[in-house]
Amino acid sequence: MNIAIVGLGIIGGSLAKAFVKYTDNRITAINRTRSTLEKALADGAIHEIGTADSLLSADIVYMCTYPDHIVEFVKENADKFKKGCIITDVCGIKSEICGRMSEICAEKGLTFCGSHPMAGKEKFSYDASEADLFQGASYIIVPCEAPQSAVDTLSDQAKLLGFSNIRITTPSEHDRMIAFTSQLPHVLACSYVKSPCCPNHKGFSAGSYRDVSRVASINENLWTDLFLDNKEPLCEEISILIDNLTRFRELIANDDREQLRLQLKEARLIKEALGE
Repeated sequence: MNIAIVGLGIIGGSLAKAFVKYTDNRITAINRTRSTLEKALADGAIHEIGTADSLLSADIVYMCTYPDHIVEFVKENADKFKKGCIITDVCGIKSEICGRMSEICAEKGLTFCGSHPMAGKEKFSYDASEADLFQGASYIIVPCEAPQSAVDTLSDQAKLLGFSNIRITTPSEHDRMIAFTSQLPHVLACSYVKSPCCPNHKGFSAGSYRDVSRVASINENLWTDLFLDNKEPLCEEISILIDNLTRFRELIANDDREQLRLQLKEARLIKEALGE
C-alpha cells in the first residue's frame, strides 16, 4: 500500500519507521520542517519526501499533527485525496475531531476513521521516534461513521506494526477513558513537580519519584489543546482525584490509623485485582 504520513513527530516518525521495518508499504511523509523530512529520508524511515500532491496516490493518510491543523489540512487539500483512501489521525481526543472531520469528509466524499495509538514517551520529537514503539501496545479505532472495511484495513495495518490489542469504541467513550488513563496522569505529574521540594529531590528520590514525575516532560502546546478539547471528562476526573486526596489528608491529619489503613488496603486490592 501507499502510505502518507503528515507530521513527523514521535508518533508520525515511529509509524514511518515501523512501516518500513515491518511491511512492504511505500512511505511518503509531509512535514512543515524540511530538515526533519531530510533526516527521515537519510535514516531510511521514509521512501519519499512528499507534498500535498502526493495525497493523490495514498491509500491511507495518517494525520499526525495537532487537532486543529488536521482539520485545516484536510479542508484545504480535500480535492487532492485519492478516491477511496482512508484518512485517520493519532489524536488523544476524539469527540471534537470526529465531528469536524466526519462533516468535512462527508461533503467531499472522503472516508475518515479515527484512531489512537496508545504508545509514546515523555519526549515528542522525531528524534525520539523508533520502529518498535508500538510493540505490544493498544490501538484504538474510533470509526466515526466509517465503513467496516476501513476499520478492518486500519486494524490489519496496526497488527503488522506490532500492536497487540485493537479496541473499537465511540468518541465519547474514548474521551472519557483517556481523561482517566492519559490526561489525568499528566495533570498529576505537572502538579507534583510544582512542589517546592522538587528541585532538591536528588539523593532523596528513587522509583516512586521517577514514576510519578516522568510525564511532566510535556509538550505544553499540544497538551493544552488536548486538555481544553476534553475539558468535561478531564475536570470530572480531577474532581474525583481531589476528593480522594482530601480524604487521605483528613485521615492523616486526624491520626485516623484504622481508616487510613483501610483506604490503603482498598487501593491495593483494586490494583491487584486488575493484574497489572
